[in-house]
Amino acid sequence: MTAKVADHILERLRAWDVECVFGYPGDGINGLLAAWGRADDRPRFLQARHEETAAFEAVGYAKFGHRLGVCVATSGPGAIHLLNGLYDAKLDHVPVLALVGQTDRSAMGGSYQQEVDLHTLYKDVAGDFVETVTVPEQLPNVIDRAIRTAYARRCPTAVIVPADVQELDYSPPTHAFKMVPSSLDRSAWTALPSPTALRRAAEVLNSGDKAALLVGQGAAGARAEVEEIADLLGAGVAKALLGKDVLSDELPHVTGAIGLLGTRPSYELMRDCDTLLTIGSSFPYAQFLPDFGSARGVQIDIDPHMIGMRYPYEVNLVGDARATLRQLIPMISKERRETGREWQAVIRANVARWRDVMERRADLAADPVNPELVARALDPLLPDDVIVTSDSGSAANWFARHLTMRGDMRASLSGTLATMGCGVPYAIGAKFAHPNRPVVALVGDGAMQMNGMAELITAARYRHRWDDPRLVVGVWNNRDLNQVTWEMRSMGGAPAFLPAQSLPDVPYADFARSIGLTGIRVERPEDVTEAWRTALAADGPAVVEFLTDPAVPPIPPHATWDQLESTAAAVLKGDADRTSMVKQGLKAKAQEFFGGKKG
Repeated sequence: MTAKVADHILERLRAWDVECVFGYPGDGINGLLAAWGRADDRPRFLQARHEETAAFEAVGYAKFGHRLGVCVATSGPGAIHLLNGLYDAKLDHVPVLALVGQTDRSAMGGSYQQEVDLHTLYKDVAGDFVETVTVPEQLPNVIDRAIRTAYARRCPTAVIVPADVQELDYSPPTHAFKMVPSSLDRSAWTALPSPTALRRAAEVLNSGDKAALLVGQGAAGARAEVEEIADLLGAGVAKALLGKDVLSDELPHVTGAIGLLGTRPSYELMRDCDTLLTIGSSFPYAQFLPDFGSARGVQIDIDPHMIGMRYPYEVNLVGDARATLRQLIPMISKERRETGREWQAVIRANVARWRDVMERRADLAADPVNPELVARALDPLLPDDVIVTSDSGSAANWFARHLTMRGDMRASLSGTLATMGCGVPYAIGAKFAHPNRPVVALVGDGAMQMNGMAELITAARYRHRWDDPRLVVGVWNNRDLNQVTWEMRSMGGAPAFLPAQSLPDVPYADFARSIGLTGIRVERPEDVTEAWRTALAADGPAVVEFLTDPAVPPIPPHATWDQLESTAAAVLKGDADRTSMVKQGLKAKAQEFFGGKKG
């Protein structure tokens, strides 16, 4: 039988070593679905509950698998639903390919059912490469360029295939005018800055006494080099949230996350340093970096489009983080290597003190369970090879501050888009990228109601395909869209608006049990640790639902007593939870100033 265009698309995906595609069916991709049947489900079609979560699963697969994620959707609404996940890939620099159906060519321009101008729709999110296949001879070049571009530019790309084109007999491009042949090879390459730029960067780094490193996901392949240059400079190391797993938190001079969800030691590190080296991060919040002019700066990034932003760096090194650091490390002077020890001792003392503060915060009494305790209790129980995903919302604060990276742990969240609803789909994508590793998703009740509950069905469906069956979903059930509530209070000086912020109390653990998963509901602080242990020992996916106190504040690391007092004054007049909010806020902040009794 003659191969169809759809057959060739799947064949080309296999040639690029694509093993799975996340999607949802629809008549706009019927040709592709039929080709999947003829191809004995290779690459595997993995059915999500919604196109948006299919895209999130592709992003999670790509983030944790360090390879291309692929998603597929039908024309019209299916293509539209992919967008949020694809924007997540774009903003976090993740390689994802979207295969999208379209109305038959004969109907285009006729206001036909599900006809959407997909080129215009995808122009921004997949602007590095979006193309519509109108004749078979455009293949394989279009597929190859889409995949090669996604890898090279770490971005989403899109290939749109009208339904009738999928059914055409495939004919390759010929050796002729206006035909574009293609090739599969994607050879490795390394970018390096010029020797002059490296010498200028070394001069900046050698000039200081109090060095700070800021690392992001672009430094993920340079762990040993980051550790070495931090040691040579006597530096502290702060991590952007997307770089949480770049470096072990067991190193005493690693200060943890930076920013609104960050730690006090990271804030102090940036406030007091005289030299800043940023590696593989485009952390956007300049107010958490050193005051302009107070520190000399060097940035390393492989993408010249993303370098030189956020801070007035003196030297911008465009290159691969690992290769660039290998060139830079020998240039750190002998004199510089002998300084900075007192500075690093201060950083280590700040880190040790902060860890004590966080332990005491987690032990504070709350009604009924302190949300910080939930994350704190999980931390020592996590296997050294675990993959952790976090959704957006107040749960991301506890993920950022209480989970310590060690061993081969991996962790990520929607860093730049900060979208809700990605935590559970990310976890499912991670399970397909690493079916032999345990995965834990940390999710608020808002995100769980948005996407998480539906994707538990996906987890139940595919659980038997994973060598390690453990996929644990921890849900902070506080009946409140808590992060937005606190942003209203602290940034807007307004009380919580209950019609928008309150959530129904959904029995998440009961739902999990209803579809054959382990479900545990925790209503007392003394049961938190054992619940995590039970879930991590389960022989399949498990949901642990914690009833947590919405009045416990995700206090930013730079918050002062004056700011807390002004926030309290702004909401006391009308906040439904005003008494508990003020009490918990003052108790939490007090742990930074006073030691002593817990609780």
